[in-house]
Amino acid sequence: MTLHPTVQNWIAVASAEHVRRGRAAGFMQVCHGKTAPLRRVHPHDRVAYYSPTIEFRGSDKCRAFTALGIVCDGPPYRPAAEGDFSPYRRDVRWLEARDAPITPLLDALEFSAGRRNWGYQFRFGLFRISERDMRKQWALSGFRIEHLRD
Repeated sequence: MTLHPTVQNWIAVASAEHVRRGRAAGFMQVCHGKTAPLRRVHPHDRVAYYSPTIEFRGSDKCRAFTALGIVCDGPPYRPAAEGDFSPYRRDVRWLEARDAPITPLLDALEFSAGRRNWGYQFRFGLFRISERDMRKQWALSGFRIEHLRD
């Protein structure tokens, strides 16, 4: 896959458990399944998931980037309902990468460097980051953006 000229970079937030489910099924979901944030993400955009915890509403901390992927073509969609919950999702081609703890990156990433309240942005569930920040995350996860090919 070659890089699209208007590629944007995103951090999405979910528990490591939820990220594993999305990776296994090839999708991303943010903000408890809301569609509006997913409409900001476009095909070919890159997404890194940050997991503050191991389980949703759990107390065991993860504090690491737990997935890296490329957003696939197609708009947000709703899969078949899972009980009363009918979230919106986007398909993602997940890449093989290892978890990257955030603590060693805090002073190196533009969105967090020099900020005591670096975690504030994560409360939004999805936010855009710079190309530089994405490259740092990907390198620490054992993947180089330059390796993307069609």
